[in-house]
Amino acid sequence: MSSPGLELQKAIYQKLKADASLLSLLGGAKVYDDAPQRSEFPYITFGRSIVRDWSTGSESGHEHVVTLHVWSRVAGRRQVYAIMSAIEAALHDQSLLIAGFTLVNLRHENSDTRRESDGETYHGTVRYRATTEPQ
Repeated sequence: MSSPGLELQKAIYQKLKADASLLSLLGGAKVYDDAPQRSEFPYITFGRSIVRDWSTGSESGHEHVVTLHVWSRVAGRRQVYAIMSAIEAALHDQSLLIAGFTLVNLRHENSDTRRESDGETYHGTVRYRATTEPQ
């Protein structure tokens, strides 16, 4: 059986790369698991991912916490907030096709923004909680 965490990440990746509004804000399909060196801003990367057993006495399942990072060099937080809003529109309470698993729910948990210590990069963090069951 494949990893529920990896399969969920693949489904989120496909959903984000297919969202026209998000791609417009990013200036292309700049969603990465591992960003290439010298990536052009803005872009999104996958961050920390947690998978926990969410089984009941009769059903198997997993709870996931997925973190996405938004990176921008436009002055101020406006671009980061716009991209985070587009991510939420694409993912919150949406259904995704996950190979080998059924998505029970996908919910936005929280978001935050900050300026990085270099003084020119703005960084947004978006967290989602999902539950999946094997098919």
